[in-house]
Amino acid sequence: MEDNRPVFFFDVDNCLYPRNSKVLEAMSKLIDKYLMNHLSLNITDAQKLHEDYLLNYGLAVEGMAREHKIDPLEFNEKVDDAISLEDLLHPNESLRRLLHDMDKSKVKLWLFTNAYVNHVRRITYCDYGATPMLCKPDERAYAKAMREAGVKNKNDCYFVDDSAANCAKAEHLGWEVAHVVEEGIQAPKEYICKARIQHLEELRGLFPQFFKQ
Repeated sequence: MEDNRPVFFFDVDNCLYPRNSKVLEAMSKLIDKYLMNHLSLNITDAQKLHEDYLLNYGLAVEGMAREHKIDPLEFNEKVDDAISLEDLLHPNESLRRLLHDMDKSKVKLWLFTNAYVNHVRRITYCDYGATPMLCKPDERAYAKAMREAGVKNKNDCYFVDDSAANCAKAEHLGWEVAHVVEEGIQAPKEYICKARIQHLEELRGLFPQFFKQ
């Protein structure tokens, strides 16, 4: 039987866990270290190049693969896989309860991340071994996510992410979007999409149709 449920796409990093978990900081340090070692850069130049690649490509590894022909899988081993997530992330009862309260008979939950497959499971991920490397906010990444999640109608796609660029692209494509901007994070002056939230708990009010009554 065909599954016609809408799909709710969740970003992972800095979305399903908060920024104060320090995962982003740990990853950034490892990326800068990789750039310094691989390209013989000092820390200042490595950080600048890192920022440039994030701005221009949405993902540092994609910029390095395009500009310097690095092996993305080796990069993943030295960066993402080198982070001790068990030391940084802890059980989140509020998140567990939120996901449990979503009515799976009415909506399919799906993870949509720019991380590689080793980072999480049962997701649409960025394939570091593919050419081209498709990651958000590339429009083709959203099409890939829809295809893998088994949803055909863009009106049946719901999305939450902390990246303004990713949210803007999703809304442009016709998805229903909530942009997560945590307390203490500088928010864009203008709303990137119709909905901006500080906590995932606010999804209950935005999309009550997907929660158990």
